[in-house]
Amino acid sequence: MKKAFLILSILFSTTLFAQEEWGDVNKNKVTMKEVAPIWPGCEKGSTSEKKNCFFKKLSQHVAKNFKYPPEAYKNNEQGKVIVDFIVNEKGLVEVKNVTGGTASLRAEAKRNILAIPKMAKPGMLAGKPRAIKYSVPFSFKTGK
Repeated sequence: MKKAFLILSILFSTTLFAQEEWGDVNKNKVTMKEVAPIWPGCEKGSTSEKKNCFFKKLSQHVAKNFKYPPEAYKNNEQGKVIVDFIVNEKGLVEVKNVTGGTASLRAEAKRNILAIPKMAKPGMLAGKPRAIKYSVPFSFKTGK
């Protein structure tokens, strides 16, 4: 009986010491970094350079493809339109929501975003393709 008690005491004490030494596992956090999609032509460079290149190309695309709808301009329709979209796991753009402005302004903003080319690589999370969300504001002002 003394032998069994001694063995149980040793096991119990080593378990306590081992837990103190390892720390509290519940307080550890695992973080995964989301990697932005890669715009065609932005394949070279570090991760931050690729991300900066993505936003630069996105801005250039929006500016280059911006067209004020003629009828909306004629009717002095103005406003701010926000397009929420994702670049999906295949690197393609999907518009999720368009808000603000008039119907013709929303349609134009949506057309602009849908004209974004297929990405060279989709966004990644933990080494796997992942849909990444974005929002782009459009300001329509006639200046009249």
